[in-house]
Amino acid sequence: MRLGIIGTENSHVDHIIDHLAAGPSEVVAISGGDTPRNRALRAKGAPDRLRLVDRPEDLLGLVDAVVVADRHGDLHRAHAVPFLRAGLPVFVDKPLACTVEDAQAIIAEAATAPLTSYSALRWLPEVDALASTGPARRVTASGPVDPASPYGGIFFYGIHPVDVALRLAQGPIHSCDVVRLTDRITVSAEVGTTEVEVTLMLTDAPFTASADSAVRTFELGEHYFVPGLEAFLTMTTTGVPPITHDDLLRPIQLLETVTKAIA
Repeated sequence: MRLGIIGTENSHVDHIIDHLAAGPSEVVAISGGDTPRNRALRAKGAPDRLRLVDRPEDLLGLVDAVVVADRHGDLHRAHAVPFLRAGLPVFVDKPLACTVEDAQAIIAEAATAPLTSYSALRWLPEVDALASTGPARRVTASGPVDPASPYGGIFFYGIHPVDVALRLAQGPIHSCDVVRLTDRITVSAEVGTTEVEVTLMLTDAPFTASADSAVRTFELGEHYFVPGLEAFLTMTTTGVPPITHDDLLRPIQLLETVTKAIA
């Protein structure tokens, strides 16, 4: 599998190149031109085979699948759609988008091409363990956010606890109440038959979650991104996305509601 990458500011790109170094799949092209960052990525990958191209569309014809890794979700629609239209598997690194409109537009192009997007925290073993207990009556999740982030405000980090919470709480979002306090934003929602509370901390804080159980704090090890990457790689071979289109959209719906509430 020949992979192309769009957007290289994110450290996740380093994880991708490092993990694929010894495997059958390989990053063969990166868009964004001959920059110091891209040259460094090429040096740690396969210098003799990894091409640097100027524009995202220059990847067409060079790759079998694409990772869209721009830090700002507002770029994801423009960068993902051409490859979905070409029938290529696409992984949009978190978040899928920073508006419901953009998320729906991306999903609409995925009728004939596999698409996925998620927080890497969704696939942590600790979250697997919480999900394995079955439907929960009450779910909590928390993590840090920065409403002033230049990469989409609360979407940039808020996607992590929200995506975890919505993995543990299935079904439509029926209601959502948002309260902004001095040090946090508290989001209370009814999701399916589950009561969900997401706490978005405005200061540095760990990521946590619970599902009818004691709160677990997540330790993000050196290879925390790998399970999510493997879920994408499996999709590239099977053509079956690891999560549904509804589950792509729900975190964006919740985060857009929060963004409007605190504006």
